[in-house]
Amino acid sequence: MIGVKCEHFGMKSSAKNVIPFIKNPPYTIECSDNIDFMRSLKKESMNLIITSPPYNIGKEYERRTSLDLYIEQQASTIAEAVRLLHPNGSICWQVGNHVDDGEVFPLDAILYGIFKQHGLKLRNRIVWTFGHGLHCQRRFSGRHETILWFTKSDDYVFNLDPVRVPSKYPDKKHFKGPNRGELSGNPLGKNPSDVWDIPNVKANHVEKTDHPCQFPVALVERLVLALTNLGQSVLDPYLGVGSSAIAALKHGRMAFGCDITQQYIDIASDRIARFYAGELRTRPLNKPVYDPNGG
Repeated sequence: MIGVKCEHFGMKSSAKNVIPFIKNPPYTIECSDNIDFMRSLKKESMNLIITSPPYNIGKEYERRTSLDLYIEQQASTIAEAVRLLHPNGSICWQVGNHVDDGEVFPLDAILYGIFKQHGLKLRNRIVWTFGHGLHCQRRFSGRHETILWFTKSDDYVFNLDPVRVPSKYPDKKHFKGPNRGELSGNPLGKNPSDVWDIPNVKANHVEKTDHPCQFPVALVERLVLALTNLGQSVLDPYLGVGSSAIAALKHGRMAFGCDITQQYIDIASDRIARFYAGELRTRPLNKPVYDPNGG
């Protein structure tokens, strides 16, 4: 597919809103096949590659294929991602399950070996849990997906302080020893761990667009803050409606991405324009999950 660049120019979104001119914007997004787009980028130029590929379950934005062909296609995209990854960079591949005739195939387990073939090292298997989704009748309803975080080397960026979360007992103190009476926890908060409870984007979510499987910006924000430094480059080869680009731009990083659906690129471009205009609403990072019972 011929790439249609959305950088440096104003363009009209699907909602017919005119996107204002932004001089030298720190982003490049295209309506393009991801392999073509990625091959146009310089080797080892991306500090973070974060994405959520289709799960091959027949959503409106994908063509369902055999699982073997799906894995082959993923292998090609992953190979390009590894080529583009900076030696100190990270890849985060967010996936759920492929389901065929009621049988579940966990994509993180299936794709893990492909990353290992490229010599990447798994740093975390992050479990993303959320409260809403399809209600199953013959198995327990799925309420989690996973993020595989890989690095290219042992020398990688990891900034914990910007993503700490409030401690459960912030005033807890040492009760004995040389530090008796002093606070026992980090005053900035605690490590968020590898289980993240972040609402997925459903009908009443402040970020909802026409995309059926939209990334919440907060999910990407935590990874952008932890795994990159100011001014570094973030790539999403399955951009969708641009949540990863918003997360990157929001924190002073450069954003790159592509999608084969022009409608989604139009929405992403409109969201970026509204972000620069101060009009884009996103769910705040670390906002507590609503508890209807007040518990």
